[in-house]
Amino acid sequence: MELLRNFVFLLALYLLQGSNTSLVRLDNNGYEGIIIAIDPAVPEDETLIEKIKDMVTAASTYLFEATEKRFFFKNVSILIPENWKNKSQYKRPKHESYKHADVLVSPPTLPGRDQPYTKQFTACEEKGEYIHFTPDFVLGKKQNEFGPSGRVCVHEWAHLRWGVFDEYNDDEPFYSAKSKKIEATRCSRGITGINRVYKCQGNSCVTSRCKTDSKTKLYEKDCQFFPDKYQTEKTSIMFMQGIDSVAEFCNEKNHNREAPSLQNKMCNFRSTWEVISNSEDFRNTTVMVAPPPPPVFSLLKIRERIVCLVLDKSGSMGGFNRLNRMNQAAKHFLLQTIENGSWVGMVHFDNTAYIKSNLIQIISSNERRKLLESLPTVATGGTSICSGIKSGFQVIRNANSQIDGSEIVLLTDGEDSSAKTCIDEVKQSGAIIHFIALGPNADEAVREMSNVTGGEHLFATDEAQNNGLIDAFAALASGNTDASQQSLQLESKGLKLNSNGWMNGTVIIDSTVGKDTFFLITWNQQPPIISVLDPTGKSVGTLTEDSASKMAYLSIPGTTKVGVWTYTLQAKANSETLTITVNSRAANSSVPPITVKAKMNKDTNSFPSPMIVYAEILQGYIPILGANVTAFIESNTGNTEVLELLDNGAGADSFKNDGVYSRYFTTFKENGRYSLKVRAHGGENAVMRNLRHPLNRAAYVPGWVVNGTIEANLPRPEIDENTQTNLESFTRTASGGAFVVSNVPNLPSSTDVFPPSQITDLEATLDEDEISLTWTAPGDNFDVGKVQKYIIRISGSILDLRDNFDNALQVNTTDLLPNEANSKETFTFKPGNISEENATHIFIAIRSVDQSNLTSQVSNIAQAALFVPQAEDIPDEIPPDKNPPTSGLSISTLVLLVVGTVIIVSVILSITIYVLSKKRNSSRPRTGF
Repeated sequence: MELLRNFVFLLALYLLQGSNTSLVRLDNNGYEGIIIAIDPAVPEDETLIEKIKDMVTAASTYLFEATEKRFFFKNVSILIPENWKNKSQYKRPKHESYKHADVLVSPPTLPGRDQPYTKQFTACEEKGEYIHFTPDFVLGKKQNEFGPSGRVCVHEWAHLRWGVFDEYNDDEPFYSAKSKKIEATRCSRGITGINRVYKCQGNSCVTSRCKTDSKTKLYEKDCQFFPDKYQTEKTSIMFMQGIDSVAEFCNEKNHNREAPSLQNKMCNFRSTWEVISNSEDFRNTTVMVAPPPPPVFSLLKIRERIVCLVLDKSGSMGGFNRLNRMNQAAKHFLLQTIENGSWVGMVHFDNTAYIKSNLIQIISSNERRKLLESLPTVATGGTSICSGIKSGFQVIRNANSQIDGSEIVLLTDGEDSSAKTCIDEVKQSGAIIHFIALGPNADEAVREMSNVTGGEHLFATDEAQNNGLIDAFAALASGNTDASQQSLQLESKGLKLNSNGWMNGTVIIDSTVGKDTFFLITWNQQPPIISVLDPTGKSVGTLTEDSASKMAYLSIPGTTKVGVWTYTLQAKANSETLTITVNSRAANSSVPPITVKAKMNKDTNSFPSPMIVYAEILQGYIPILGANVTAFIESNTGNTEVLELLDNGAGADSFKNDGVYSRYFTTFKENGRYSLKVRAHGGENAVMRNLRHPLNRAAYVPGWVVNGTIEANLPRPEIDENTQTNLESFTRTASGGAFVVSNVPNLPSSTDVFPPSQITDLEATLDEDEISLTWTAPGDNFDVGKVQKYIIRISGSILDLRDNFDNALQVNTTDLLPNEANSKETFTFKPGNISEENATHIFIAIRSVDQSNLTSQVSNIAQAALFVPQAEDIPDEIPPDKNPPTSGLSISTLVLLVVGTVIIVSVILSITIYVLSKKRNSSRPRTGF
């Protein structure tokens, strides 16, 4: 047990470090370095900048009060697109870029979908990726549906910064409460309102009572919770920040643990305030006495890209074919990756530095070819990294007085004890350092430079067939341009071959790419026989051969044919190494290309803590499902581990079908650097776009209840939540950068240090007197292999089961035989009697045990209600709507008025006729017999 406790502590410690790219710092209770980036696709509108300022200023005050006078926004940079007009108040960014943006102001994911959300695909307490606001939301056009923008900003900031989750649930909007009634999923329970079905067709809107579903015993799908507009309850911001009275996060005392909210599932039934109070931010601050100052804003405008290549030509670059491989990769970068309009210079260094090319603006292929002539041809001398960097700065200063926001691409293979002497100068320069480490001995001091300046850290081994060096340079496409201008890697692979050996394969060019397509083939000894066929089987002709650099390339101008391209390479020498790389750009600037981004959950790791691989596949902001995604993790000496990544909502994958594919990585072979590359392949009719609303978003308010009457907001655009549109086939590869691992034992250990992963998708259904469970099988080592057994326990109390799992009633699982990791498990049992009196629910949790008797963390807690909940009491007559979401009276209201008027007039006429008739009859003589 002591080993397990130590392991769980290490796991929590290291997972919290993360590899988030945000530059935000907390200084004296104030958040600094926040970046709000306006997408290049947003039309120019200066009002948007002012509204961003208003939003953040209001959010800072609201955040300060909501966190009990502890946090506020101190300074914020607003990143303005390059295609907007220049203004004197717009400054050049330093390290700020779209890659580091905390908030993106971008067009909606689909037309009309303006719901704010936070991209968050990691565990509770871990930071998110970014917040997404649309221009219409920031401009205040969606306040009725979501509340004031400053309040929504705080809701999303809590997702982003502290890793909390929503306290509503569109997938499970109602639940069976202990009160034996159907309740709306919310926190706190003090929020009042009514449950209704509200439907509009044209100008006609109808309100009706909610019906119960015969299967779930809860309300049917169309039922919604409409909150009372005027409330006194102050919690919670993570439920519905648009309610005027709401100004706090739910805490331990008022948290609704019964509700099936994502906060309860992801954070083990802890309240949002408990999670925030456990954050590093909270521990490092104290309550402020005086109110904070308003935020300070900087307006930064993206400018033309400035890059200087600083390339190592020291003597060690002469070994392992390093100099030639560097030139191959640099030529690929200059011919294909670097964008038109960019300025590029070049410096070589050994024990001194040499300026080989001042900045040249790339307008056409002529400038690209001129830069190719400046690459080094001989490796000699020692290594002076600082000399190279300082000369790179000089190249930039020769054309610009400032070097803010410029980029240094530094490649080196050697150690340099003096490299640390220029770290402070690099920090103060305003430049960004991208570090490409080649081989096992590249200097560690440069990694610190890339970290503090927001640059990339990339790594390539001497195993040329892995194509790591070309991949590293290809990863340096600009992050500040529109996605349609970026070079995307469709293929990257290599093989070691003997004479007459073949390397055959296919590349899919889908309809979202195909512009400026570029094929690159490299070899180590002799030019191979090369054949490239287009989708019709036609040969594309002769490639341009560069015999000095042992490479050949084909650049296809314009937009090429969509379909499956075929290549065959035949080696002419023994022990030959061949590689192929294919890149392309978006075919149409108005159609987002399919993209793949890869990363590890942290940049440094200490054994035996596990790591997590992530790969996100999107088209624009829409997730792509059903792809086959493979990660290749290469160690310091070239050993490669292959992992299949999954989007199944189990193990390392937090959310199913969100387009983020994940897997644990635990097979550490040695200390030092590792690199990550991901390959994604989508087969025709197998991959789909997921059109569901994104998770972790601000609650949409369907309307308000005022004096018992619903005042509805405009309904959300009608998009079938279950719609998944099929995609054509595609292929992509992407570099996930480098990470460093320490404390790996020199000799393989026989001790098992990796327990099974936590089960996170346990579900329970009650059928008469039996409970059926389903979950995804964990593995012997996290999500690999097969566990030895499961321990299932039940209780009538959530907290007892969570906090005292080992003392809860155990279910007999003798007949439950575990399956391989990532298989679907099912188990049915009769619960029998539980110890708690008057229990209304049975709560179930699982622990798995591996061959070494290591146990997993307790699973998420599933529940089954022991009763059929009662629907709320609703009067037979529902008050008509006073304010439907359209102007004027609805057709149904007009019909009711007309019919009512006719009935009243008819009654009055009938009474009048009757009275007059009686009078006439009383004056008439009686007739007798």
